[in-house]
Amino acid sequence: MTISNPIIRIVDDEAVIRKALKFLLESEGWAVEAYEKGSEFLVEDRPSLIGCLILDVAMPEMNGLELYQRLRERKYEVPVIFLTGHGDVDMAVQAMKDGAIDFIQKPINEERLLSAVAKAVRYDETHRSWTISEEEEK
Repeated sequence: MTISNPIIRIVDDEAVIRKALKFLLESEGWAVEAYEKGSEFLVEDRPSLIGCLILDVAMPEMNGLELYQRLRERKYEVPVIFLTGHGDVDMAVQAMKDGAIDFIQKPINEERLLSAVAKAVRYDETHRSWTISEEEEK
């Protein structure tokens, strides 16, 4: 069973980026939850909810690649779209090999991001091995 309103999660240490992404995605009808740090995301997120994760690569404390590795170790199946202002080809290739849906450089091309989000949510809806509706989670 899937839920009707997927959650788009954003983890980015830059408040301006979080707010801009949240505004863009909500204006397209997506439900959005935004986090400043990976540690905050790990504590507060509800992994049972369908959606995707937009994850900044360069963050203090725990960078996006480290958070992604933790999610994989926990078998957290949410599809990930990486954002970076400092990425390189090797980093992008490795992220894609590790299962990321996309790797997008800042400044962000809105159409590419929206397309990646739609693709990631479709993937989560069809490939997740288990799902829980919001009613079941309560």
